[in-house]
Amino acid sequence: MTFSDDQICIPMLQRNTDGLPGMSSRDLQTSTEGAVLSFHHIYYRVKVKSGFLPGQNKEELEILSDINGIMKPGLNAILGPTGGGKSFLLDILAARKDPRGLSGEVLVNGAPRNANFPCESGYVVQDDVVMGTLTVRENLQFSAALRLPTTMTNQEKNERINKVIQNLGLSKVADVKVGTQFISGGERKRTSIAMELITDPPILFLDEPTTGLDSSTASTVLLLLKRISEQGRTIIFSIHQPQYSIFKLFDCLTLLASGRLIFHGPAQEALGYFESIANETERLSQREKFVIEKLVEYYATSSFYRDTKAELDELSRGQEKKRSSAFKNITYVTSFCHQLQWIIRRSFKNVLGIPRASIAQIIATVILGLLVGATFQGLTNSCMKTESRAGLLLVLVVYECFSSVLAGQIFVVERKLFIHEYISGYYRLPCYFFGKLLFDLLPRKLLPSMLFICIIYFMAGLKPEAGAFFITIITVTMVTYTASSLSLAMATGQNLHYLSTLLMNFYFVFMMVFLVISLYVGTIPPKLSWLQYLSIPHYGFRALQHIQFLGQNFCLELGTIGSNTCSNYVICTGEEFLIVQGMDLSPWGFWQNLLGLVVLMIFFLIITYFRLLFLKKYS
Repeated sequence: MTFSDDQICIPMLQRNTDGLPGMSSRDLQTSTEGAVLSFHHIYYRVKVKSGFLPGQNKEELEILSDINGIMKPGLNAILGPTGGGKSFLLDILAARKDPRGLSGEVLVNGAPRNANFPCESGYVVQDDVVMGTLTVRENLQFSAALRLPTTMTNQEKNERINKVIQNLGLSKVADVKVGTQFISGGERKRTSIAMELITDPPILFLDEPTTGLDSSTASTVLLLLKRISEQGRTIIFSIHQPQYSIFKLFDCLTLLASGRLIFHGPAQEALGYFESIANETERLSQREKFVIEKLVEYYATSSFYRDTKAELDELSRGQEKKRSSAFKNITYVTSFCHQLQWIIRRSFKNVLGIPRASIAQIIATVILGLLVGATFQGLTNSCMKTESRAGLLLVLVVYECFSSVLAGQIFVVERKLFIHEYISGYYRLPCYFFGKLLFDLLPRKLLPSMLFICIIYFMAGLKPEAGAFFITIITVTMVTYTASSLSLAMATGQNLHYLSTLLMNFYFVFMMVFLVISLYVGTIPPKLSWLQYLSIPHYGFRALQHIQFLGQNFCLELGTIGSNTCSNYVICTGEEFLIVQGMDLSPWGFWQNLLGLVVLMIFFLIITYFRLLFLKKYS
């Protein structure tokens, strides 16, 4: 079953409990009965390379083997040693694991999960993914604006936000930026939980909610989850080595070892169960694999297994066995324009939220501009200054290209945030893509570029015409955005960030050498001439030369623009210089270079979009 973007994924909003937004005591029983998640014969296999050499066969490794269980309203903990498969199981239940290699069935209230399950349920990742430049309230407003239906008024959404803030004990830090030292790790974790509770999900998943927290803070977070679960919500989480005070809070325990199920049942009966088999296991070999096999066998013959199997059979009775449609399409509760508006708003706040970085960038740009301007100060129309003028234009292109090397990081630094929000149904990919480009990349690049060119233009004495000045700014801006789009195309989706930076620097250095050869030597090896059509600096440099040299007279002492003789020099006019460079003197000579930049920019942005589209979103 598939859905289009026009269909609506509406979270369960009708429930309303005292103490939690959107739930009432009257609806508690319905909620409790309605949020039962069961999993039947779950197997998960992945293919891994058998060696380090490319082209070698891949071996199939079984991560989970025949896992069965039921998660009801309450605290459902998944425990196990490192590598036991608890995070794999959690992600499978939450429909956030790559379905390739997965077999078995996950049911909600005895029925297969629908395509909207990822946006109907809540999921709190292990590493808190909230926008650090926004306050707690602003983060919750973003979640509410994009995940609650537009039929709700702003007043209703704000009331829900206030209730969530109050119930999670975030009132004191509600207007504090999440990324500052004024918010503790526990408050940051509670903010992540609050982001998911905004939609009042019937099931809430958490991946290692106590990771990075001290024992006191971890207990506080689990007590909060316990209180939430007591009001009718099914909470499922993985956890590693909890202290006993936390363990006592669990309602259901699922214990895994080496991808095998060794216990599933009431958590408070687990200790008695393992005590009852302790005497037998003491006589077993100490080999881990052998012990695990025996524990699996004991569980398979236990009353816990029989009770679970009976419940599973009851839940699946009469249901047609079919693959879950959870992985096909994520649908949305808000329109394209609404999502774009909120992404733009958040991007703008994100830029304003780090003023020190912006101010530092502007100061560095001004200082560098003054140094370059002082170096080339006083470029008069002298026949001895043509190469200096061309050298300055080359410096402009070089600066704009190399200053754009790190522009691709805008999609890299927010990778985890994007993946989480996209899977959870916050927004469509085009909304995120265009919102980040228009109101994150452009402001960061536009002002520094304009400052740099303005300082140099007037200090160096470039062509004193308003038209030439504005066209120069447009050209330099185009060079910046095209170089930035190349950086985006190379960095997006990369796990090794330094690799894209290295490749970008190599590309620009090679193209700069290419330009210097064409400027001062005048000849390029025919076998390499085709590279100029792939060169951003090439198009930018030639466009700037066309603007700044056309109509210039470098032999004022001769009193004629048509003369081609000058003491100790061979070029007296800008036209002669452009002819030597092999350029077309017609307007097309300029516009073809600008068109080349536009084509390259669009090409790189298309690559960036598709790299985002095919980014591995499931672990």
